[in-house]
Amino acid sequence: MAKYQYQTEVGQLLKLMTHSLYSNREIFLRELISNASDAIDKFNYLHITDEKFKNEEWKPQINIKLDEEDGSIAINDNGIGMNEQDLIDNLGTIAKSGTKAFMEQLEKSKDGKVDSNLIGQFGVGFYSVFMVSDSVEVISKKAGEDKAYKFKSDGTGEFEVSEVIKDEHGTVIYIKLKDDAKEFLDPHRVKDIVKRYSNHIPYEIYINYTEKTTDEDGNEKVEQKRELANEAKALWTLSKSEISDEEYKEFYKTNWHDVSDPLTWVHTSAEGSLEYKTLFYIPELAPADIFRADFQPGVKLYIKRVFITDSEKELLPIYLRFVRGIIDSEDLPLNVSREILQENRVLANIKQASVKKILSAIKKLDKEKFDKFIEQYNTLIKEGIYTDHLNKETLLDIVRYKSSAVEGMTSLADYLEREKDKENRAKEIYYIVGDDENILRHSPLLEAYKLNDLEVLIMDNKEIDEIVTPMIGEYKEWKFVDVSMVEPPKVKENEEELESLKEEYKSLVELFKEELGESVKDVKVTTRLSESDSCVVPDSTDPMVSMRAMFRQMGQEEPDIPLILELNGKSELIKKLQTTSDVELVKESAWILLDSARLAEGLEPTSKIDFSKRVTSLLKKLIK
Repeated sequence: MAKYQYQTEVGQLLKLMTHSLYSNREIFLRELISNASDAIDKFNYLHITDEKFKNEEWKPQINIKLDEEDGSIAINDNGIGMNEQDLIDNLGTIAKSGTKAFMEQLEKSKDGKVDSNLIGQFGVGFYSVFMVSDSVEVISKKAGEDKAYKFKSDGTGEFEVSEVIKDEHGTVIYIKLKDDAKEFLDPHRVKDIVKRYSNHIPYEIYINYTEKTTDEDGNEKVEQKRELANEAKALWTLSKSEISDEEYKEFYKTNWHDVSDPLTWVHTSAEGSLEYKTLFYIPELAPADIFRADFQPGVKLYIKRVFITDSEKELLPIYLRFVRGIIDSEDLPLNVSREILQENRVLANIKQASVKKILSAIKKLDKEKFDKFIEQYNTLIKEGIYTDHLNKETLLDIVRYKSSAVEGMTSLADYLEREKDKENRAKEIYYIVGDDENILRHSPLLEAYKLNDLEVLIMDNKEIDEIVTPMIGEYKEWKFVDVSMVEPPKVKENEEELESLKEEYKSLVELFKEELGESVKDVKVTTRLSESDSCVVPDSTDPMVSMRAMFRQMGQEEPDIPLILELNGKSELIKKLQTTSDVELVKESAWILLDSARLAEGLEPTSKIDFSKRVTSLLKKLIK
C-alpha cells in the first residue's frame, strides 16, 4: 500500500466539499453515473474494434447497490477501468484549468459557499462524494491488465492506493454515507434522481436493494430487488417529437456538467447521401477554459452509436469551441484514426452543415438570450470572422460592436440603417481601435466625425480588433475605415481655408518639426479637431503600421513607430503659440502638445519624467 499527498488545490476542494457545499447534494450521483457511462463508452469502442476484446461476452450496464445496514451506496460499472497510475492521475489531481476557475468562483462568492452544481461545471465532479460521505473507496481493474487497485480516501490531505483482487474490468465506487445523507439509501429517492438526471444515459442503470416486508402473521420477509431505473436510450437518436424541452435540458446538464439551462440547442437528423444525427447546445456561460490553449473540446463523436472520442478539437471550427454536443455518423468506419478524422470528406461535410445550423440558431435567439450570447462569445465570433471565410457574412450579421451613437452594442446592419440616408454619406463604416473604451470615446480623432454627425464603432478589444477588422474589407458593400488611418471628413472649411491655415502656421510647424525631430513622423495643421489642441495619428502609407498587428500576433514586441502630430488650426492656444516671440516656450509647448495627444490615445508620453518637468515648469511661470 502506498500513501500519497493530494495536490494542494484538491486539498482545498475537499475541505470545501465537507464544510461549505450543502445545496443540491443529490448531484453527486449524477456526476458518478456520468463518469461510469464515459468509462463504458471507452470500453465499448475497444470491444468492437480491438481483437483482444471482440469475443468477450459483455453487456454494458451500471449497477447502484444500496445497503441500509452498512449505510453505504456502491456504484459499479463494467467499463474500461483504471490502473494504479490512472487512479493517481484522475482522482489525486484536478486539471489546472478546472481548479483555477473553481477557486476563482469561490473567491467571488459572498460567504465562501458555492452552489454544488458548480463542481461538475469545473471538472471536479468525483469529489462531490465528500458532500455525502466521510470516506470513499474506488476499486478498479483496467481492461486488458491483470492487476486491480483500490483508491481510498477520507477527504483529508492524503489518499492510499493498494493492490487488490477483482475479477472483471470496470470500477466500483464504495461510499460510506454520512448520518445526514442516509436519504440516499431510499430506492425511490435514488430512482427519482436517476430518472431526472440520467434517464437518457445510453446504458441500463439498475438499482439493487433489500426490501423488508411483514406478512399478516407478523413474519419478516426479506427480498433482494433489482430495478431498471432509466430508459437507456441515447437521446440524440430519438425524434424531436419524442423529447420534451426538459429532457433536452437535463441531458445537457448531465453530460456537460452545467448548472444552467443552455441558451438553445440544435437537433438534426440527416438522411440521404450522408446519414448522421447531431445534437448541439450553446451554454449560457462560457466554459472556464475557453481561452486556454489546452481547452477541453465539448463535442463527442459517435459512429453508429459507438463512442469514438471526446478529445478531437476539429469536429467543429475552433472558434465554436464553446459548443457542447454530439455527432453520430452512420458512414464513418469504426476504426477511424485521428489522422483520417482530420481529412475525412464525410466528417468535413457534417462539420460544414453543422456550422450553418449552429449559426442559424444563434441568429434566431430572442433579444434577452442573444444579449447573453454576445456578452459571453462576441470575441469568439470575431475570431470566426477572421478564420471562417465560408460563413463570414453570417458571422458579420451576428457580431456586435460598441458605438459613438448608441448605448450598448449595435449590429452592423443597424449601423448601416442609421447611416445610409445621410446626405453625401460615403459607403464607409468608421471605427476606432484601442484598449480602453473611455479613452476611445474621448479621442480627439472622433471630433470631426461628431461635427459631421457620423457614427464611429468603438472597438476596445485591441488584441483582437486590430487583427480582425482590417481583413473584413466590406460589409454589404460598405468599406471598413480606421479613423486613425485616413484624412478626416470635410467640415465647414473649404479647401482654400485649409490651405490658408497651413500657410498661416507654416513657421510654427517648421519649429515644431525641428524641436521634436525623430519623435514624430511629421507635423501638420488639421481641421479634424474641434475641441482638442492636438492629436497623433499613424502614417497610413508606412508599411510598418499595418505590420503592428502581425508582430503582436506572433508574440513579438511591436516596433516603436513615430506618429504624425496634428495641430488644431482654430485652437486659441495654437494661435498664441504662432504669435509669441518666446521661442523656448514654443519648444516646451511642442513636447507638451505631443505628449498630451499621446496620452489622449492611451499611449505613454515620450518621457514621463520630462513631461512632468515641463508641465511643472509651465505652472511656475503661470503662477508668477
